[in-house]
Amino acid sequence: MARSRPFRQVDVFTAEPLLGNPVAVVLDADDLTTDEMAATARWTNLSETTFVLAPTEAGADYRVRIFTPGSELPFAGHPTLGTAHAWLETGGSPAGEGVIVQECGVGLVTLRRTAGRLAFAAPPVRVAEVEPATRERIVAALGVDPAAVVGARLLENGPAWHVLHLDAAATVLAVEPDLAALAAAGLDVGLVGPHPEGAPQQVEVRAFAPALGIPEDAVTGSLNAAVAQWLQGEGVLPDVYVAAQGTAMGRAGRLHLTRDGDTTWVGGDTVSVLGGTARL
Repeated sequence: MARSRPFRQVDVFTAEPLLGNPVAVVLDADDLTTDEMAATARWTNLSETTFVLAPTEAGADYRVRIFTPGSELPFAGHPTLGTAHAWLETGGSPAGEGVIVQECGVGLVTLRRTAGRLAFAAPPVRVAEVEPATRERIVAALGVDPAAVVGARLLENGPAWHVLHLDAAATVLAVEPDLAALAAAGLDVGLVGPHPEGAPQQVEVRAFAPALGIPEDAVTGSLNAAVAQWLQGEGVLPDVYVAAQGTAMGRAGRLHLTRDGDTTWVGGDTVSVLGGTARL
């Protein structure tokens, strides 16, 4: 039987409502079935909807399940920050000093608050070369000049992203993808390109996941986490930088990436836009 439970809709990677990436957060969700969670995610029709449950692993403050309109994800970045924001706002109290520990499909993810922002420790990323035939297919679907592609990698940190490093932010923003072709191929594609020297943001990022029911994602924490680990590891990007995403969608997402030793932290502002109860 449906009952009322706490609900928040949080805008992530922005301090100003409506300029980031929203996530719906349903708290006190232990009694919901997988089918009910999936139906809720289809109904909210956001890129992700999360459900907060009691933890099952030692050391976790809470457990979260993350759903797109089409499937469940083991991990995603902006839902991680938005869920932590909602959990804290509705009375959650972490067991550890200065950190929050989230349990999800990839295991335990640590969050911290720095300069007033939540940040998560990026899960390990697996980096592989993109097969030539797949690279050609992606380049064709995006309508990108092959000469503008600096590099291409398959990055996996829960989601699997085929990422093209392009020559400039302007090239990234000019892309008009053939979403049907990407969906037919079952490919989630990320783009990253540098802004001119001296710009407040070092790179522009875009993400396309039509096979998951997300034509373009406004701001994508998991993708940016993977890109940072790849390009910081190769010395292309500095240990501390700001990425912009969502520009092509009229958003102003800003991600703060920091490499601290062996850990890359992905941070951003979060703000609640809607709050109340969900009857589920």
